[in-house]
Amino acid sequence: MAELVELPSRLGILPFRNKVLLPGAIIRIRCTSPSSVKLVEQELWQREEKGLIGVLPVRDTEAAAVGSMLSPGVGNDSGERSLKGPADVLGDSQKQDGKNQQELIHWHNRGVAARALHLSRGVEKPSGRVTYIVVLEGLCRFSVQELSARGNYYIARISHLDMTKAELEQAEQDPDLILLSRQFKATAMELISVLEQKQKTVGRTKVLLETVPVHRLADIFVASFEISFEEQLSMLDSIDLKVRLSKATELVDRHLQMRAIKEELGDNDDDEDDIAALERKMQSAGMPPNIWKHAQRELRRLRKMQPQQPGYSSSCVYLELLADLPWQKVSEEHVLDLRAAKERLDHDHYGLVKIKQRIIEYLAVRKLKPDARGPVLCFVGPPGVGKTSLASSIAAALNRKFVRISLGGVKDEADIRGHRRTYIGSMPGRLIDGLKRVAVNNPVMLLDEIDKTGSDVRGDPASALLEVLDPEQNKTFNDHYLNVPFDLSKVIFVATANRIQPIPPPLLDRMEVIELPGYTPEEKLKIAMKHLIPRVLDQHGLSSEFLQIPEAMVKIIIQRYTREAGVRNLERNLAALARAAAVKVAEQERAVQLTRDVHPMTSSILDTRLADAAEVEMEVIPMGVNRQEISNAFSSTSVLVVDEAMLEKVLGPPRFDGREAAERVATPGVSVGLVWTSFGGEVQFVEATAMVGKGDLHLTGQLGDIIKESAQIALTWVRARAADLKLSAAGGVNLLENRDIHIHFPAGAVPKDGPSAGVTLVTSLVSLFSQRKVRADTAMTGEMTLRGLVLPVGGIKDKVLAAHRYGINRVILPERNLKDLAEVPSAILAGIEVVDELIKRLLLKRSGRKGGGNSKENLVM
Repeated sequence: MAELVELPSRLGILPFRNKVLLPGAIIRIRCTSPSSVKLVEQELWQREEKGLIGVLPVRDTEAAAVGSMLSPGVGNDSGERSLKGPADVLGDSQKQDGKNQQELIHWHNRGVAARALHLSRGVEKPSGRVTYIVVLEGLCRFSVQELSARGNYYIARISHLDMTKAELEQAEQDPDLILLSRQFKATAMELISVLEQKQKTVGRTKVLLETVPVHRLADIFVASFEISFEEQLSMLDSIDLKVRLSKATELVDRHLQMRAIKEELGDNDDDEDDIAALERKMQSAGMPPNIWKHAQRELRRLRKMQPQQPGYSSSCVYLELLADLPWQKVSEEHVLDLRAAKERLDHDHYGLVKIKQRIIEYLAVRKLKPDARGPVLCFVGPPGVGKTSLASSIAAALNRKFVRISLGGVKDEADIRGHRRTYIGSMPGRLIDGLKRVAVNNPVMLLDEIDKTGSDVRGDPASALLEVLDPEQNKTFNDHYLNVPFDLSKVIFVATANRIQPIPPPLLDRMEVIELPGYTPEEKLKIAMKHLIPRVLDQHGLSSEFLQIPEAMVKIIIQRYTREAGVRNLERNLAALARAAAVKVAEQERAVQLTRDVHPMTSSILDTRLADAAEVEMEVIPMGVNRQEISNAFSSTSVLVVDEAMLEKVLGPPRFDGREAAERVATPGVSVGLVWTSFGGEVQFVEATAMVGKGDLHLTGQLGDIIKESAQIALTWVRARAADLKLSAAGGVNLLENRDIHIHFPAGAVPKDGPSAGVTLVTSLVSLFSQRKVRADTAMTGEMTLRGLVLPVGGIKDKVLAAHRYGINRVILPERNLKDLAEVPSAILAGIEVVDELIKRLLLKRSGRKGGGNSKENLVM
């Protein structure tokens, strides 16, 4: 417990808005504003356990312009004085309240000196802002003689108000004070006996009554009560011990009388207070008139129920939801700065020029017409290409809150529309729950993995989303649990998907699809150096002073350890290197001894009230640690530069090399195709072989119906054109006579389907029958018809990028797909030969015309 202390003549001042810290009381605060952080840094952190500050009550008032210095003798009878200080003296709290920075501040002229029982320094991520969490104990009262500014916080010249030790010993002999002390202890003991029936921690409070001086007990007990700010100030101003004990006894007795009245009324469980508080909360929620009438009916029904009835708790939860929903609350949008938005997109995302341009166009329309019903953007692309972060960037550019709704694996319509309240365990849908969490009705809402919803006997979530994404219907969205309409028209919806095909056409019609293809190796390199490596180092507590990954090593990781459209596996490999470096750094680190003592926290009635402060993710540094020691501890660690030897040691031998295609097409009957998957473009080998049999076709590799039909078409076409392709003499041998054909698509554990393997199948069969190998540096794609027409296919950019990743520099495409090459980066096209005349030569040879050269040779070159 606080003892008599000697105070310095000046103290740094921490303002408490509408709150009083009394001597002996303990309170935890979180300092985030520049002024309070600077005060704690200089007056407590640097002085460690010797640091003291003054806590001065501040009263809210309206703006005015007054003098800038608090001088002695200026004030009123209540102990308040006024001044106009620097704009940020009270910190961010003023700005968050939306008040004018030039604010009239009413300071109380009496305060309490306090010391830090616990002090921790934190760094918010990712902003890097320094914060402090301080547990303060009030020590003694003081009076402010003069207040002046020191930097961006205040310092006060003070005088001690509490009695000296000799004065206290003399006062304790006063018969009147002795009588008041006995009365206060008797009343306090009666209160403790009442509390003892419901609380198990009041035994420690009994010890306080027996061990703590009575002049401290009065402040401690009053600090534990919920009393008005005026009563707190009155207690602070009670310098005379008799007056202080009288006021404390009155407050304790009043608390006892209120409990007795409630017990007489049978209302000692505070249920009526809860309902009244709920009603006040509902009144301030801003519900529309029709919904407010509905809520009032539910509230009247709740008042008539007993807490033991089955529907009581569910009605309370329902009304709480109605009160918590943001019926009128919106995020205030700043004036939209397109230049700043473009810079933000460029900073957060490398490449994606067309996608970012479309987002800028979307934002430009919002700037010109804020209430415009813009399209629902749906970002489609492989994993790890930045779909979710693009949606987050849109929210940041519009200064709106961001909420993510995951739809992957959702098969129940109730996840969208909510459960009806008749069911046990019913709850609102994910959309309403998301709006409750962000507490505004105009957030940017991300519908993540919209292509992975399913349907069963519980309904079809995709059909439920039709109402959500239709601007003509979502103004009156009806959640089954809520059972009243809610306006979703102010929400900006953004969706993500890996594939378009699973999305039902009516739902797809309500969205504008923006495709995000995979990254080129050059783009991956830039992303790794600019974004991934700094993030990985930060996540593992490292910096460039400890670990350096050269560009050449990143290129090797991209080429030999990852083959993906996005950058997730690349980031995982970089994280593996960071973990290996962290082990070495930790082994070389010298231990920092944290031996400074911190004052133990004293238990009191306030124990259960100290856990209400908001927490943030932070790195906690104990009060007694010397920051120079920490810096020196790491300075001896040498810089670790990643080389090829370390790559093989940490990541293992390379998983890929440029010889794979050459090795796999070393025999006739093998061709290289290009396919598109939900993970981006991929290279697909097709193997064909012949054996003795009856002319049957065998297909393996987990193939779908479409690709099986493509194989049958390819075989029929090759047999029909055998003479043209010089696979047999005119009118000669049957290619399938006394032999079977087996076509296999490797990676048998992966399901495969689609029409774009037609050209690849034809090439594989011609190679088999002619016994000529296909060039290892050539890959192809295209759908083949029975008449030999080659139809265009999709995903050309992804397929070309996949060929580039595999080291293939020659690609055969349908002629009608040449226009899609405009989306492929010029740096990739410069290293790839695109062939489309092959199909023309094939068709010319089939019709018997000249000009195509040796058709068989063209197919297998």
